[in-house]
Amino acid sequence: MATVTRENIGLLNDKITVKLSQEDYLPNFDKAVKQFSKQANIPGFRKGMVPAGMVKKMHGQAIFGDEILKTVEKELMGYVQNEKLEIFGQPLSLDKEAKNLDFNAPAEYAFEFEVGLKPAFDVTPLDNNKTTLTRYKVAVSDEMVEDEVNRLQLKGGKTTEPETITSEDNVINVKFEEADAKGNVIEGGIVKENALLVKYFTPSIQEQLMGKKIDDTIVFQLATSFDEQRLGWILKDLGFATDDKEAAQKYFKLTITKVGLIEKRELNEEFFKEVYPGEEITTEEAFRAKLKEEIGKYWDSESRNHLHNDLFEVLVHETPIDLPKDFLKRWLQVGGEKPKTAEEAEKEYPSFDHQLRWTLISDKLVKENKLDVSFDELKDNAKQKVLGYYGAAASDGAEWLDSYLDRLLQDEKFVDQTYREMITTKLFDWAEAKVKVTEEEIKAEDFVNLPHKHHHHEH
Repeated sequence: MATVTRENIGLLNDKITVKLSQEDYLPNFDKAVKQFSKQANIPGFRKGMVPAGMVKKMHGQAIFGDEILKTVEKELMGYVQNEKLEIFGQPLSLDKEAKNLDFNAPAEYAFEFEVGLKPAFDVTPLDNNKTTLTRYKVAVSDEMVEDEVNRLQLKGGKTTEPETITSEDNVINVKFEEADAKGNVIEGGIVKENALLVKYFTPSIQEQLMGKKIDDTIVFQLATSFDEQRLGWILKDLGFATDDKEAAQKYFKLTITKVGLIEKRELNEEFFKEVYPGEEITTEEAFRAKLKEEIGKYWDSESRNHLHNDLFEVLVHETPIDLPKDFLKRWLQVGGEKPKTAEEAEKEYPSFDHQLRWTLISDKLVKENKLDVSFDELKDNAKQKVLGYYGAAASDGAEWLDSYLDRLLQDEKFVDQTYREMITTKLFDWAEAKVKVTEEEIKAEDFVNLPHKHHHHEH
């Protein structure tokens, strides 16, 4: 009779040994041989009439090995289930070489496996309002509203192609060619085409561009031609890191390939209805008020995301969880579709560890606090996504909306992704109520530059 034993070999790391006697696998082997003989197509024999001896001669070794491994797996997983072992992934075989299995000489076999055990832990950062976090309130300024008005006016405006650059609002198509300070193009250097508003350049470069036309050129240095934010955009577009100080010192020859100008839309009722269909906005004042409200909602959402990110980092890095690190690194090497080297597993482990801790914490909180998403909630969320995407065309009265939703909700990938998003939101909303939250007003530019909260814990 098969026996299964377990011994501890490290922190949350056990070895399980499965021992099989002949009586554990031979009946299954004989049964498998008979089943194979009924189905085998072997020249010289009618189907279903192949002698068992012939099957053993031709395929016995493979069938023998398969049946032993099936028996081992059944005993192993049965033990894990009966003992209610919470393990990571699948057990890892400790047998470095294949067993010498010979169906002509059946014997007693022992197979060894290694398992990593999930730890017991408490989510201490949520105990008794132990954690304090900040919810930032971004002040919506008149300048932010004005920028959005201009953006919308330009977005809906008519494009013309004047001969020369006359305004900071001109859009110019340009070719960047890496050059020296005198404008001599460097052979093999960077060449990139782009489209930019003249206002993106610093005042001194804007002055040089005024009056220029197609095929005219200027030479400029990146660092002195853009403000810090736009310099980062340009560096990234050219293939550099946004903070590459050395690349910022490079010179480029700029050739104008096209000059455009967008005539801004007039701020009238027709324009307001295009931006906000279905809204009764008839005055510029009401339009600006609506924009301010929408901008505020955007920043409130960004602030909420920031708070939840801070909460995520606190939970992951300040919840004391012991992990079988050595086992998990070995599991990373062999547990995936493609084997990894020890060096690759070592490199991947920190991000794997980070995500694993979050999975353990979130699963525990969802289960213990009975957080769930009902089908009706999921369907309503899907409906809001459709309405948000298609706008007025997907109003509640649209005939196709219900059938479209039904098709969406039959898509397992969509349902799974939507469920995960919703349960994660519920989890953060629940956890947010368990910490102290202070509110702080902040400017948008300062909010964008807030440092990313990241705690460190010992592994």
